[in-house]
Amino acid sequence: MVMPNIGAFIAWGLITALFIEKGWLNSGGTGGLAANSWVAQIGGWGDFKDGGIVGPMITYLLPLLIGYTGGKNIYDVRGGVVGAIATMGVIAGTDIPMFMGAMIMGPLGGWTMKKIDAIWDGKIKPGFEMLVNNFSAGIWGMVLAIFGFFAMGPVVKAFSSAAGSVVGYLVDHGLLPLTSILIEPAKILFLNNAINHGILTPLGTNEAVQKGKSVLFLLEANPGPGLGLLLAFSLFGKGLAKGSAPGAAIIHFFGGIHEIYFPYVLMKPKLIAAVILGGMAGVFTNVLFGSGLRAPAAPGSIIAVLLQTASDSYIGVILSVIVAAAVTFAVAAFLLKTDRADDEGDLAAATAQMEANKGKKSSVASSLTGGAAGAGVGTDGHSGPIHKIVFACDAGMGSSAMGASVLRRKVKAAGHDDVTVVNKSIASLSDEYDLVVTHQDLTDRARQRTGSAVHVSVDNFMNSPRYDEIVDLLGRTNGSQTPAAVAAPSAAAVGPTSGVTHDATAGAPQGGVLDRDGIELSGRARTRDEAIEEAGRLLVAQGAVDDAYVASMHERERSVSTYMGNLLAIPHGTNEAKASIRRTALSFVRYAHPVDWNGSEVRFAVGIAGAGDDHLTLLASLAQVFLDEQQVARLEAATSPEEVQEILSTVQAQA
Repeated sequence: MVMPNIGAFIAWGLITALFIEKGWLNSGGTGGLAANSWVAQIGGWGDFKDGGIVGPMITYLLPLLIGYTGGKNIYDVRGGVVGAIATMGVIAGTDIPMFMGAMIMGPLGGWTMKKIDAIWDGKIKPGFEMLVNNFSAGIWGMVLAIFGFFAMGPVVKAFSSAAGSVVGYLVDHGLLPLTSILIEPAKILFLNNAINHGILTPLGTNEAVQKGKSVLFLLEANPGPGLGLLLAFSLFGKGLAKGSAPGAAIIHFFGGIHEIYFPYVLMKPKLIAAVILGGMAGVFTNVLFGSGLRAPAAPGSIIAVLLQTASDSYIGVILSVIVAAAVTFAVAAFLLKTDRADDEGDLAAATAQMEANKGKKSSVASSLTGGAAGAGVGTDGHSGPIHKIVFACDAGMGSSAMGASVLRRKVKAAGHDDVTVVNKSIASLSDEYDLVVTHQDLTDRARQRTGSAVHVSVDNFMNSPRYDEIVDLLGRTNGSQTPAAVAAPSAAAVGPTSGVTHDATAGAPQGGVLDRDGIELSGRARTRDEAIEEAGRLLVAQGAVDDAYVASMHERERSVSTYMGNLLAIPHGTNEAKASIRRTALSFVRYAHPVDWNGSEVRFAVGIAGAGDDHLTLLASLAQVFLDEQQVARLEAATSPEEVQEILSTVQAQA
């Protein structure tokens, strides 16, 4: 929500730095400009204290842009419009900059509008679509604006006031450096914008209006910790991390893209101590010198920091960057020098994890992996075109089947008909494949068996950004293709009354794989392990597996997560548990309240017992269901097992 609007933040920051009473054009507040000058008119001080541009921009423009973007991210322009209307409610209901309120009301407006539209989707008579769409958006926007005005605005204001009190206490007692203990880890998890622009920017703005500067603008934006970390890797790192660190340091320090150093910390988590201590040292330096910025530095480039530095704060701000970098460098160098790990760390996998945290492809990921399309998708030691791709997992029966189905569709849609995508267990791999896709926890094992292949690590099987990057890689290595129309094979018959059909590609019989008795629409589990047990017991109840297979499902989860993404997990046993399978079967459990699955939300758990390949085509169909938001919504609303079977059977699987 924030990053697309950085240009607006920069515009407001420059106007603030130039035109407020303590701004540059008034010589930091000591100049002799008249209270009725054009500078005062723009800055909103003197005779124009109730006007100007600075106040309206931060009060209305920036929150509305954030709210619109948040709604648009959820439900395109329609969601953006409703999100902006909802945001206006919290703006009008408070007297402080409502950045955090916008971050809540914008997505809420888009999401709720999407859910409301789904109620009468396909039921509006021709000729009345525009009338219904416009009035529904207007009426619901009005409801959300009133809700924001009376309910959400005061709540967010109370939270901001509490946060301001906490910050004031920390400042008064010399404890402000302790904020780095929260801020630096939050940056790695991509919570930095919520903290910086949702909390620190409004508080810092109020302080800057009164004092002409605020140290709060530098708590998160200081580029020193990231610079120190990357310099340490440049000298004491190993392999790809050492080679890529110098270029990353330039992008980070001058470009202001802090996310480029996040994978280095994710790869060696103990290095979080280095950036925390560096951040604390930088904050302490600023507090010691009483330095600060006039407005937010966005992005956090040294150039942006210096442009926003108050005229009396250059020494303190520059020293804070140097000290933060030096402390981080010293701690990181010590940790890297004393690291006893045999491996150099998997920067590609760490970059993939960073993008998963971010929720989309990183614009700087290629800088960490030698210029490939993205993290984890380089050509490694492989040369020539790529024709054989394998998606490998521990057992080869669940995660790999669904991941291969998703990737196969993308490859075919791009016109690469000469590329095959199959799934296998790691134990059955041989060094015959051009590209191998695995969960990031299994990549090292796969490399031992397929040393000549390109290796790609993922941690989200349903919608990993790695898949699009693989398609980009095929375009470079195999040449551009004209997307071909791919005929959809017959639907996978799911229920016992569907008969037995065969997928045109896989040829797997589907009758009876997902029986009515294997579907539970009101799951009782509250934890991951309880959900695995529940899905496994449904397999046992169908006579498909022995009790030992359920135990192996837990064992499988302890080694590699079966979370697939998009609210779905597919718990299944290990490869060694095949003997416990009597026949191929699936179980389907839906939860009214999400189950915490290693930090991700799961509403659907599909247990798998694959005696042969009978289940693979159905899993391909299942993958396509969970890539389609409308189909997921149908599953969430299903009221009978037969309806679940019907939803799955209508999805055309291109397996």
